[in-house]
Amino acid sequence: MYQKDYILRLIEEVTKVLAVILGLMKKGDYHKASEYLENTYYNLLKEDAAYFRQIPEEDLTSELLEKHNYTNGHLEVLAELFNAEAELCLAQKDISACRAYSRKSLRLFRFLDEEYKTYSREKIDKMEAIGSRIQNLDK
Repeated sequence: MYQKDYILRLIEEVTKVLAVILGLMKKGDYHKASEYLENTYYNLLKEDAAYFRQIPEEDLTSELLEKHNYTNGHLEVLAELFNAEAELCLAQKDISACRAYSRKSLRLFRFLDEEYKTYSREKIDKMEAIGSRIQNLDK
């Protein structure tokens, strides 16, 4: 029960953080949004953003679940953070970074979708939006 409450709090916290980041992006304050995002990685996942960025896409789940003892809840938080990074990169016209973060985010969301085996329209919509973003970037 404690683990579930902790994960729910983490997810609630990342939702609040994403709202702040999106607000900063709408104002065009990309630098502050980037700083806020950087701090969020450490505050919620206890690792610097650079740690997560250096993990190859194909090794994400094994690296974090097996070697770092993260839970699926941690992976969900990271998927959301990667998605926010992708949005920020897109706003800054950094297409390569946007593609990389989008792919990592989508990989994590797909993994979680298979693991949870529960229907979530919100998660499906998010995965479709990220997949669409990747397709548009690849054109």
